[in-house]
Amino acid sequence: MSAGPAPPASNGRSSEEARDFYQLKQRAAEYYRSNLVPQRMQQVLNSMFYDNPDDVYGHLANYFASFAKPAAISRIVGKEKLDSAGQQTVQVEVLCTIKNLEKSICFTTMSNSCCDPNYTTFDTMDKEIELKNLSVQFALEWINEPLNSLLKGLLPANQKQVDKFLSEYFQRKVEEDEEQKKKDAEVEEVPEPEQSVSTNPVPVVDKKKKPLKAKKSIAPEKPIKPREPPEIFFPGAVAIGVVSLAVAKAAVKLENTSLFLHIAALNHEKGLKMMMAFQQQITKWMFSQKSLPLAMSHLGCWEKGFERTEQPFELIHEVCDTLELTLGEDLHLILNCAAHELMDYEKEKYEIITGVLKHPDEMIELYTSLVEKYPSIIGLIDPLRKEDEEQWSKLCHLLSPQCYLLADGASRSIDKLITNGLGENRYSGLILKHANQTTISDMIRVVKLMEAQDCRFIPSLTDAETLDDSIADIAVGLGARFIKLGGLCHGERVAKYNRLLAIEEELAQRGALGQAAEHQFPVISEEEHDPNSVRPGSEQID
Repeated sequence: MSAGPAPPASNGRSSEEARDFYQLKQRAAEYYRSNLVPQRMQQVLNSMFYDNPDDVYGHLANYFASFAKPAAISRIVGKEKLDSAGQQTVQVEVLCTIKNLEKSICFTTMSNSCCDPNYTTFDTMDKEIELKNLSVQFALEWINEPLNSLLKGLLPANQKQVDKFLSEYFQRKVEEDEEQKKKDAEVEEVPEPEQSVSTNPVPVVDKKKKPLKAKKSIAPEKPIKPREPPEIFFPGAVAIGVVSLAVAKAAVKLENTSLFLHIAALNHEKGLKMMMAFQQQITKWMFSQKSLPLAMSHLGCWEKGFERTEQPFELIHEVCDTLELTLGEDLHLILNCAAHELMDYEKEKYEIITGVLKHPDEMIELYTSLVEKYPSIIGLIDPLRKEDEEQWSKLCHLLSPQCYLLADGASRSIDKLITNGLGENRYSGLILKHANQTTISDMIRVVKLMEAQDCRFIPSLTDAETLDDSIADIAVGLGARFIKLGGLCHGERVAKYNRLLAIEEELAQRGALGQAAEHQFPVISEEEHDPNSVRPGSEQID
């Protein structure tokens, strides 16, 4: 679409009008171009001619609907309702903008529990009803103005962000209330009660009377603990809970699903989505740096040189802060050390950073200090070569109570593991690769062998991969705790991540997503090294 050159004008007035009209056409052309309207119109018109649909406009509507913006919150409206006891409570209506039209999505009501019924008495009932009414009044004021503006434009599906805004608002209200109470508080001196003088006459003992025999004393019963004071509820707090629930129910209606499935998906959404956001931030940071070389490995991971061993961890901390993730809670680290690639055989030392060489004994000190300094590290893959048997044993003894020691290049093929067994357990787990003559039954068999010896297993990819995504199904089917796929780059690796997302969605629809258990690290005791013995990982890897 082109506006063309401005037409000539015969006089000053018409010239000005022509110029304005030309500029208007230019703005219109740019508006349509920026929204890809000409391209998409051409695409649908070309395809529709061959599709020959019975409902031409229905076909066009469906086509353009796929490019429409997702439904976003336009308004939330708070209304007063009555609960089962005939008392005031709050209802919230969520309205969303869908294809430029505002539509009511759902209504949600929540009980206004601002008083503990266990403490309600006949004398306090009127005061509690008054407090409930006041709480509803505050809640409606919050909903219809501050919260309405706060949530406008947010997607109902983004429950985490909605709840974050709601919680932050409530916390501000609590802090404001506490600050106001401090300003209004006055120190009151409580007068000490005057000691009253007893006017009761002192009994006179008649010495002629015989004293009464003392009765057998009965030990007094131990008094019970006094009742704890009731919990103080913040007036208006019901606004936060009812709006959060209303947004969740709006997302359910828009997605045409069930609330329990939606909540189950929210409960397990962090895994892959968090990792995708993490890699995007890493990529952004990589390209923002102008020093040191940058490259992408065949494993889909960024390769960048650092001058200090602490720098990668500082970067990870920075990314976690940006994404509001807590390292060690939301995210844990397993380091792929690839020690066999670091060895300088001429100098017989590991070159961990350019020019920094360390003996295998020094590597033990390095890993120990790293795990101690960064508790979020829960695993080391190939921290040493398989030939460094003595150092492997020492490292496992020192770190196995708090970290997985995993063998990849230091391991053996599945076929050798089945034929010769796992041997001496000098590692917490093995990286398993479905390759060569390995059958599915072999995978199941070796997993059972490892589980019997409290050894972890991590399905992984080979260096040369295809677009087949079966490894994701294999990992889930075997009940693997981890999977090693490389970075979120290159089609052959992204295909596996896409398959994991599809599996997660299917399990969520079935309500079959489980909770991840706490990490349990197999403790490996140090054994004396026999130089004549053959280490289980010393055989050739297929």
